[in-house]
Amino acid sequence: MTSAPAAHADRTSNASPARTAVLLCNLGTPDEPTAPALRRYLAQFLGDPRVVEIPRIAWLPILHGIILRVRPAKSAAKYASIWTPDGSPLAVWTQRQATLLRGWLGEAGQRVVVRHAMRYGKPSIASQLQALQDEGVDRVLVLPLYPQYSATTTASVVDDVTDWARRQRRFPELRFVNSYHDHPAYIDALAQSVRAHWAREGGPAEQLVMSFHGIPERNVRLGDPYQAECQATARLLAQALNLQPDQWRLTFQSRFGPAKWLEPYTEPTLVAMAQAGTRRVDVMCPGFTGDCLETLEEISMEAREAFLHAGGQEFRYIPCMNDGAPWITALSQIAQQHMGGWETR
Repeated sequence: MTSAPAAHADRTSNASPARTAVLLCNLGTPDEPTAPALRRYLAQFLGDPRVVEIPRIAWLPILHGIILRVRPAKSAAKYASIWTPDGSPLAVWTQRQATLLRGWLGEAGQRVVVRHAMRYGKPSIASQLQALQDEGVDRVLVLPLYPQYSATTTASVVDDVTDWARRQRRFPELRFVNSYHDHPAYIDALAQSVRAHWAREGGPAEQLVMSFHGIPERNVRLGDPYQAECQATARLLAQALNLQPDQWRLTFQSRFGPAKWLEPYTEPTLVAMAQAGTRRVDVMCPGFTGDCLETLEEISMEAREAFLHAGGQEFRYIPCMNDGAPWITALSQIAQQHMGGWETR
């Protein structure tokens, strides 16, 4: 007879569980650097119609008949080259960011649950949303770790969240952060990471190359704001660093397939720079909030080798913001801004 009132008292007392959550969402990673694990991961990733906007009747036979037979072994070797004792770097950094963000928000007086999820792989967005709902959370801020909006990334996260909600009789109140490409705290965190690099290395190189993940050019023609947001981020960062127009460049990496993607491409640009006489470059990836395959292998290994082979003398990779205090501070500010009006104290 007394259990129900006691439970009600627990929910309204100072010891009651938090009712609001922040769900950090990242792209994802295979479970291990093996061909079978990559096959599972790539099937989910490249099978997402937001990622490959080709009619399914044409694309799926190519994906399952060719790509998933050839690409997993090659990709597994690349992942093995950057794998850590703790696992995939992307998984490690994303989990640390979620843990630290909870502490930062707590210091700011915000009483919230913070979890992380992966769009492809584990932990899935659906499983984390279900766990939060089972714990009594009734407000969730979905915060993708993609500063620049693209249908291939941010919209895909929204798809996954709404797919889960569609299967629920009742679900928490949901809010989404679309982008924060020009948020002052994000730009400041990027600038601090560059300045710290310059302090370690004895000053800036001849050029700062800002490499963003590419998308097909067609996506932009159809209305995707990604290119414009990357350009805005690069411009604001250059201003924060007091760089002149001839001291920095914006490029795009990770081209896939025969279609024309956003240009200029990162590696060919670095090769051309070396051939034209540029000897020292700083290279960073502002669109990635944590180091991963695309930054550690594609840029710090492959692009480095191409630049040096073409005549460059020094290639200095600037790590992503990862778990640095400026970035967690920025995440905290972004989350608090978008939780405005929710009672979290």
